[in-house]
Amino acid sequence: MNLKIAVLSGDGIGPEVTEEAVKVLKAIAVNFDHNFSFTSAPVGAIAIDQVGDPLPESTLDVCRANDSILFGAIGHPKYDNDPSAKVRPEQGLLKLRKELGLVCKC
Repeated sequence: MNLKIAVLSGDGIGPEVTEEAVKVLKAIAVNFDHNFSFTSAPVGAIAIDQVGDPLPESTLDVCRANDSILFGAIGHPKYDNDPSAKVRPEQGLLKLRKELGLVCKC
């Protein structure tokens, strides 16, 4: 199996969790003769801090160019404690779901 995986580590514990998940996937690749390639891109508060957008177009492009997305966690206390913030980390996840058609229509 060959898969290209977009890694959106996000914020808080997200980078720690996705780092360990990538280690697990690499071990699976070795043990089961798979090939996984990983491309990281910013999302959430880190993306807001870097470019002012919780889901930059470049991150969306990375997601579209890959077979799968490994998504960490998003959010940051500076946004949680500011109810007047116009741009919030979770807007990135909502936009990602919408743009990729991942919205449940249950």
